Amino acid sequence: MTKMLDIAEIAKATGLSSRALRFYEARGLIRPLRSEGGRRIFGAGELERLHAIVALKRAGFTLAAIGRMLDRPDARLGPMVAAQLAVVEAQAAMLADTATLLHSIQSRIDAGERIGVATLCSLIRKGNSMTTTQWKAVADQHFTKEEQAHWAERMATLAPDFDQDAYQAQWADLGQRIAAALPLDPGSEAAQAFVREWFALLAPFRAVASPEMWAGATRLHENRAAWDGQADPGFSADVWQFIQAAAAAMRVRGEEPGS
Repeated sequence: MTKMLDIAEIAKATGLSSRALRFYEARGLIRPLRSEGGRRIFGAGELERLHAIVALKRAGFTLAAIGRMLDRPDARLGPMVAAQLAVVEAQAAMLADTATLLHSIQSRIDAGERIGVATLCSLIRKGNSMTTTQWKAVADQHFTKEEQAHWAERMATLAPDFDQDAYQAQWADLGQRIAAALPLDPGSEAAQAFVREWFALLAPFRAVASPEMWAGATRLHENRAAWDGQADPGFSADVWQFIQAAAAAMRVRGEEPGS
């Protein structure tokens, strides 16, 4: 008879926390059985599946991609591996560029040059000046010239003192904090707090976005697998998927995100 393990034994065997196991269950990645007392119990198949999840996450695959691979073991892996390799290589190139920039700044500091925070931020912004070009390449793939012109016209109505760099830094900060908190139950109070913060940060865009712009932005992120690694919105695909799940849980409870 196959030995069944409880959640504590599975956590010890895989190195995953109980919270992570519950999160993977909520995402449909694992399907533990229940004892008569309602406790989660895992067989050999679920344990093997969890080891696979850990391995694939180590290679950077998103949870959505991992779910597709595990649910379709006969699927062709070549295209998926090639797409993930492109993402990893793009990330490595971006990190290499950042390292080169920081080495250059460190050399100037070591040579006695006084560089304050404002100057450091300016140098980093200049070093990351390709971001606009990268986003233009992504936009060209997903939006017509007319749609992009409409978008630019509406965004131009933002307050003249609107700081795009500071705004993007806020997204990066929020994305990092959410990523650090994952896995997290989408229905938890902590998750709901992240959703409220997310929609509060969206306020400038929501104020000027037409329904078509809103739908286009949603569609862009839903199709992220097609452009992931080409540009950085400040948050990962897993963070985006988590926010969608947490927002859905909020709506089930009768609260509309962003209201």
